Amino acid sequence: MSVASAKSDRPSAAAEFWYYFSRNKGAVIGLAIFLFVFLLAVFAGVVAPHDPNLPYGSELQRLPPAWAAGGNDSFLLGTDANGRDLLSRLIYGTRFSLFIGLVVASLSALAGVLIGLIAGYVRGRTDTIIMRLMDIILAVPSLLLALVLVAILGPGLTNAMIAISIVNQPHFVRLTRASVMSEREKEYVVASRVSGAGPLRLMFKTILPNCLGPLIVQATLSFSAAILDAAALGFLGQGAQPPTPEWGTMLADSREFLQSNPWLVTFPGLCILITVLAINLMGDGLRDALDPKLKRS
Repeated sequence: MSVASAKSDRPSAAAEFWYYFSRNKGAVIGLAIFLFVFLLAVFAGVVAPHDPNLPYGSELQRLPPAWAAGGNDSFLLGTDANGRDLLSRLIYGTRFSLFIGLVVASLSALAGVLIGLIAGYVRGRTDTIIMRLMDIILAVPSLLLALVLVAILGPGLTNAMIAISIVNQPHFVRLTRASVMSEREKEYVVASRVSGAGPLRLMFKTILPNCLGPLIVQATLSFSAAILDAAALGFLGQGAQPPTPEWGTMLADSREFLQSNPWLVTFPGLCILITVLAINLMGDGLRDALDPKLKRS
């Protein structure tokens, strides 16, 4: 068999990735749910039946779902305490949750990977100082630290995202540092160094591309953690502020009606649960597809 025919028989990188990813049925289900949530976020203005911030009067406050006694077919999931359509607010809430997850995961990854690269490549006192700072951050419960940072910066969605990014950053630093330390003395890195490659080229073009697998998985987990943390801060009144249709804020606005109108709390809670679970299932699939050890097994 010729070399050309052997190469043609070899599956492409995308085909190989999908093969290992699709073997995890939970990951495929998580991907389908995530794509559905993503489409809801993109087309929220088309899909949502009502304006999420428009109250429909005191007579329509806290309507039960349409299938329950006293429900209204115009409001499929009922209305909140201010007479706003609950379904529309949940649909628009997907935009805020995915936006928060994307921004936080991106900020955490960019800063964490850069710091981890420096710590793992330079080593010495620089590595010691960086890792002790990361240990201090990890020693404090993440939600408590985020609350302290938001209290310093001031309540609001932007400050909440900054605080959550800082809290999630040490995970990327530690993972990047460990990957860099395992790669920096390998033959291909030594060969590049001998050929005259500078430190920046070695870090960003030689070492970093070979560390991306676990970092992508960590970014997925950071995405779901950011949604949970943002919902928690919103529930405590330190994240997105009313009337923003963010799921955690919706939970906070409805907690006093937990016994009398439980659907006001149930539906936002289910949205958080399903979205975070779907992203975590996707993360498991990415780990299976990107980890060479799991492929060999």
